[in-house]
Amino acid sequence: MSEDQKQLLESQLWNIANVLRGKVSADDYRDYILGFIFYKYLSERQYLYANKLLETEEVKDYLQLTDPELLDAIKEESLQHLGYFLKPEELFESMTAKGNASTETDSNYILEDLKAVLNHIEQSTMGTDSEEDFNDLFSDIDLSSSKIGRTPKARNEVVVQILNHLSKIDFKLDDIESDVLGDAYEYLIGKFAAGAGKTAGEFYTPQQVSKILAKIVTTGKDKLKSVYDPTTGSGSLLLRVAKEVEVSEFFGQELTRTTYNLARMNMILHGIHYRRFNIAQEDTLMHPQHLDYRFEAVVANPPFSAHWKGDDHPLFHTDERFSQYGRLAPKTKADFAFMQHMLYQLAENGIMASVFPHGVLFRGGAEGQIREYMIKEMNVLDAVIGLPANIFYGTSIPTCIVVLKKCREQDDNVVFIDASGEGNYIKVGNQNELRDEDVDKIVQTYRERKTIDKYSYVASLAEIAENDYNLNIPRYVDTFEEEEPVDLDATAAEIQQLDAALKSNDAVLKAFCEELGIKSPF
Repeated sequence: MSEDQKQLLESQLWNIANVLRGKVSADDYRDYILGFIFYKYLSERQYLYANKLLETEEVKDYLQLTDPELLDAIKEESLQHLGYFLKPEELFESMTAKGNASTETDSNYILEDLKAVLNHIEQSTMGTDSEEDFNDLFSDIDLSSSKIGRTPKARNEVVVQILNHLSKIDFKLDDIESDVLGDAYEYLIGKFAAGAGKTAGEFYTPQQVSKILAKIVTTGKDKLKSVYDPTTGSGSLLLRVAKEVEVSEFFGQELTRTTYNLARMNMILHGIHYRRFNIAQEDTLMHPQHLDYRFEAVVANPPFSAHWKGDDHPLFHTDERFSQYGRLAPKTKADFAFMQHMLYQLAENGIMASVFPHGVLFRGGAEGQIREYMIKEMNVLDAVIGLPANIFYGTSIPTCIVVLKKCREQDDNVVFIDASGEGNYIKVGNQNELRDEDVDKIVQTYRERKTIDKYSYVASLAEIAENDYNLNIPRYVDTFEEEEPVDLDATAAEIQQLDAALKSNDAVLKAFCEELGIKSPF
């Protein structure tokens, strides 16, 4: 997709957002727009697939098809290959045309029809393998909400405007190289995360950080059997890994219903067949849904220092994910609980890379004991990467990436990287942002495990032990800038010259005062 096309796409998407601006919150209009984008995507996929099936039939345009036998045949094939089914009159194009009908001859009221269509998409999958993946996908699109209009007529006008804007965007689904939907989705998620603050930022990982995580977990591999994210959010991290190598299956778990819907939409929007992803909705620490699986790659951006039940939940003491460490993570800081969970789910040949607040590197108590056990007894810590402050939406705290491996090639050292200093990022608006060259430097330093002055250091396990298993990056990477040495002899000579010059000036001024007949200050 060319840069010009991308700018046109983003401009149109922003126009759609403006239709709802002032009526609903940033989170709500994100959900409305993304829901309608998803509906258009499903419609276009259905249309193209049906037309392919009709190539040998007399009627070759699915929108013109009325033969009930052919419709039943297309439905059966669609459910098998697409996972859902839409009738010709239920397609996005048909709904948009009805919304633009001349009110003098036909009704242009489509809210009830559209609501029925969205429900039918889900109902068409009942009893099929894709039922779970499509269940309640459109639950966040409330067409009867007063947020988008006080009256049914006002709401209908807003919805028709949105559909009209979307109809101008060519999704290019028959072009395998195009990812218009992916670009649209990422633009909206990024834009609204930036605008909505913490709420949206909770499920959005900046793309450059996603790149680092994805490149690290795919080190030395050209394909992965599976990738897993226990705090899936919108699914962007899982999909980012697939941009690096071929991935067979995607697994994830997400607590929030709305975000869980977005993750499933995102999978389908990016052409991931419903049989290739398994996204569950539940609390990962309380009710993990994939404990029987082990994954080659694990990536995550868990909520920073979230609360969890910890000691208040007696079963955690015997839970295999946590029991061997001797202590549970504090109830007010679940960071290590997420780390332990991810390590438990990691395959023997896998790599885990996850974002955490800096506190996991040095906090004591239970966290210090868990950290020491991971390093001393399990030897799974492979790298610690410090990121610039203020690169995550909704928080300015400094963060780090922790990399764990069960079978480490270099099992006698740990790579520390400090990418938080000036020159390793740029400032964009109110946020700091990593450039491609910054990402490449981090990944290359990790893979080559090399020491770079004031940037990285390869520490032995003995050094880490000497530091009482404190992983605070400045203990290992010295970024102190020494001041230029001062030449005292030269400075003294300069002072003498200045003193002589001042005395000379004083003499000149005194002579002027005498010549003018005024009292001299000297």
